[in-house]
Amino acid sequence: MKCAFTKAFGYRTTWLSTLLLGLSSGAAAQGMKAHDPGVRSGNPGAGGALSGISAAYTNLFTAGLAKFNQVDQVVQDGLGPRMNLNSCAGCHAAPATGGTSPKVNPQFAFVGGPDHGNNTLPSFITKDGPIREARFKKTDSGNMADGGVHDLFTISGMKGAEGCVLQQPDFATELARKNVIFRIPTPVFGAGLIEQIPDQAIVDNLHNATDQPEKRRMHIGGRVNVVVPGSTRTEQVRIQGEPNRNGNDGTIARFGWKAQNKSLLLFTGEAYNVEMGISNELFQTEREEKTTCQFLPTPNDFTDPSKVGTFDLLSDIEKFAGFMRLLAPPQPSDSEPGGAPSIANGKAIFKKIGCGLCHSETLKTGNAAIPQLSNQTAHLFSDLALHQMGPNLDDGISQGQAKGNEFRTAPLWGLGQRLFFLHDGRTSDLMVAIREHRGGKGPRLASEANEVVKEFERLSEQAKQDLLNFLRSL
Repeated sequence: MKCAFTKAFGYRTTWLSTLLLGLSSGAAAQGMKAHDPGVRSGNPGAGGALSGISAAYTNLFTAGLAKFNQVDQVVQDGLGPRMNLNSCAGCHAAPATGGTSPKVNPQFAFVGGPDHGNNTLPSFITKDGPIREARFKKTDSGNMADGGVHDLFTISGMKGAEGCVLQQPDFATELARKNVIFRIPTPVFGAGLIEQIPDQAIVDNLHNATDQPEKRRMHIGGRVNVVVPGSTRTEQVRIQGEPNRNGNDGTIARFGWKAQNKSLLLFTGEAYNVEMGISNELFQTEREEKTTCQFLPTPNDFTDPSKVGTFDLLSDIEKFAGFMRLLAPPQPSDSEPGGAPSIANGKAIFKKIGCGLCHSETLKTGNAAIPQLSNQTAHLFSDLALHQMGPNLDDGISQGQAKGNEFRTAPLWGLGQRLFFLHDGRTSDLMVAIREHRGGKGPRLASEANEVVKEFERLSEQAKQDLLNFLRSL
């Protein structure tokens, strides 16, 4: 005969574990509060190559990893004239190479270090992170829309940059104007799987007939004011679940906080140019073209046909893309934190309250040249689409067709070992991150997560804890 606890929660337990869990439940009833259990301990379960890839692809992964880890110390490496840091791995570091912002912020150490020029530290860069990229909502000289990255540092005063005089952006003034928003690095674990998900798979998932009644009840739709090619609909039409299609070729982008990039090569080429100031075959010109600050007159990164037979033939961005493409997805834990029963219950609650309506557990890849990416199930917990997220998360920045309050559903795989949450890293507390998804009223302002967060708040403290444990198990 099952005890009352087993009937209530569906756990099969020994009499001892039932007693202990019962005591825990009693403690919960007396004031236990759900809390973020924090970064999951143990092996990161991330940072390695896809299992089973050939020796040739393993060599490509290794070459890409080495370039990803490389620190461009000096101007002669192509660094600058403006940049946010001097290596890819510096930003994508936690819990392993390819991740996101680490606990100790390398941007903090960049100023005052050897040969780091005349740079001063912006007030929003702290030792304990997160790593930040800064964008201005409006231009610094007027009220026109800006949205672009304003790099933190310059090469002025560095060895080899004699004669280059550049000023850092006036962040103090723009902060006072409330004109600065931040972005933190997105993790790239499993990025090759995401790249290989067909556009139609994303569309079919969004319009899954099984989910539509619940999405309507929860007011989860899609994007407002999408311009469809051919003007087949007006801007005033609300298109339920419309993905972020490229206005030029009609394909669906999927990388970046606002799903602004289609492919890993584009993602890496842009980041190399924007974050490190290194021009390349996709972005051939410097972002800062002041003539006295140009020390490499050609694109800093290029394909070198004289090195046929070695990986040095490939440009850096090809190596970066190869590394990311072959980077395995993060592995979840089946027992930490909180134990397997709590995690299983949390997963059921995640689905029950509607989190999975946007954070789709799986999407499948199509045919791919690399067997380990072909026709695979990716457990990414994202629909890769844009959703309206309300005023708390509205950053006032448009990218592609994404408006200021629209963001790509962030993949949750690897969440258990992330240190900072949301696009700007404003919190390290999962509870805060969930509640920041709520806000706004009306079809143009309300967060599509409002009803889900309401359901979360109605949960018992133990149920909330189970959900948090599940998220930290990912």
